[in-house]
Formats: sequence, structure tokens, C-alpha cells
Amino acid sequence: MLDTPSLYFRAYFGVPESLRAPDGTPVNAVRGLLDFIDRLVGDHRPDHLVACMDADWRPAWRVELIPSYKAHRVAEEHEGGPDEEEVPDTLSPQVPVIESVLDAIGIARVGVAGYEADDVIGTFTARAKGPVDIVTGDRDLYQLVDDARGVRVLYPVKGVGTLRITDEAVLREKYGVDGRGYADLALLRGDPSDGLPGVPGIGEKTAARLLAEFGDLAGIMAAVDDPASRLTPSQRKRLDAARPYLAVAPKVVRVATDVPLPDVDTALPRTPRDPAAVEELGARWGLGGSLRRLLATLEA
Repeated sequence: MLDTPSLYFRAYFGVPESLRAPDGTPVNAVRGLLDFIDRLVGDHRPDHLVACMDADWRPAWRVELIPSYKAHRVAEEHEGGPDEEEVPDTLSPQVPVIESVLDAIGIARVGVAGYEADDVIGTFTARAKGPVDIVTGDRDLYQLVDDARGVRVLYPVKGVGTLRITDEAVLREKYGVDGRGYADLALLRGDPSDGLPGVPGIGEKTAARLLAEFGDLAGIMAAVDDPASRLTPSQRKRLDAARPYLAVAPKVVRVATDVPLPDVDTALPRTPRDPAAVEELGARWGLGGSLRRLLATLEA
């Protein structure tokens, strides 16, 4: 499962903009993503591969619950449709090229109106009958890690070249929670990059300690209501004051697992779906070795 927006953002910032098409258009994100998928397929040999997309990077149903959700990343608001995300000027034109190339190769590409790529990943993962590797630079998806089901996150730690395999042991060592507890940790501590305020005065370490003692968010709030619980007076006061936020934050932070997915063939393609389109796109955008290597890896 590819968190495609996360990966092409990383490719854009990790690959020099001097990589350009014959007409001078930068294609660093396109080529960087193709190189990454080539290495990923070569190293891991998945049976299925899905490039998950943001059909709506800031869904209205999340914003309605927490208005600050990703608000600082809005370039332009649109009534009745998705707001426009602030994206570097030379990245935006590359996204349609990425989509066209993936489609021509035959790599399944899925985005669903009203949902983020995370939600598409969450739903595919919930339906999966075998192990799943989620490839993302977004820690939000740690919440899906599940050793019992073989669900891991492959997290790029340097550009998109080196992947850290994240299972529950890694999460417990780094954050003190398992996959199921990560969403509660995230909503308690907050996340400025997503416009999530968190509970003032409750940082990551305190949140992890509270979850270790009380189990989950429901257990923590039960402790707030229990005068005999071992919360400090300041923790009790802060959590009590944050009740309105904590009542809605779980729905915003937890990825959806009930997205109406289209019926798509997710099998890893051996040969291009549209060879003529692949050739035309490769020539037009100067994708050269990046495209040839990926096609050779898929065929092998």
C-alpha cells in the first residue's frame, strides 16, 4: 500500500529539480517516485501494489469536527469542493504525470471522493486476507500496525531510499504504545503539522504513561471521573477541560476503514497495461532510465 502523496512529496524534496523533461518542466518527483517503486518492488516482491491517492486531502467531515485540521496548509478555499492545498509550484504539474504513468504501467491507483489516501489504505488493510506493508512517510499510519495480522509500516528515513520496518516492537520501544494505541497517543499529544491541538500540557511521554496505566482514551477519561484514580490534579484538570476536543478527535485522527472502494485489479503488473502510452509518456517527459528500470523489474 503506497501512501502516494507522502512519497511524491519526499521524492520532490529529495531529488534535484535539475531533472527536467525535454520542454524544461521539472520531473524530479516523477522520476524519484518511479525509482522508489522500482527499488521497493525489487526488494520486497509484493503480490499486490496499490498507489493510494488523496481525492480530498482535507475532508469536510474532519474539518467540521476540528476546524483547525490542516488549516495552515490551505492555499485556497473552495465552496462545495475540496480546498486547494499549498503545494510547491513545480510539484503540482508533476502529479497528473505521475497518475498517467502509473495508469499506463497498470499499477492500481485508488482515490475516493471525500477521503484521504490514509483512509483508502486503512480500508484496504482492514479487508486484506494476508500480510500488508504500508509504505509512508506519515506517522499517522502507525495506528494500523498489527503484528497478529502481519501489518507493518515501511517508513522512509532518508529521502525515499532507506526504509525502516516498523512493527509493534518498534512502536513500543519508541512511543510506549502498540499500533492500536498510537491514534490515542497522537490525539492526546497533538500534531501541529495536521493542525491538531492535542491536550495542552500533555506531551508524548505523559500521553504514553497515561495509556500504559489506563489502557486507552476511554480508560483515561474514566480515570478523570474517578476521584480515587492516580491522576495528578493538573492532569485531571487539563483532561477535563479538553473534553470537547477529546469527544471528536478520535474520529478525525483514526483512519477510516469503511471507504467505498472501487473494484480494481491490485495485482502487481508484469507488463504495461498500455505500452504505447508508456512509450509516449517516457519520451514526452524524459523519464528515461527511471521508467525503463521499473518496467524491467516488474517483468522480472
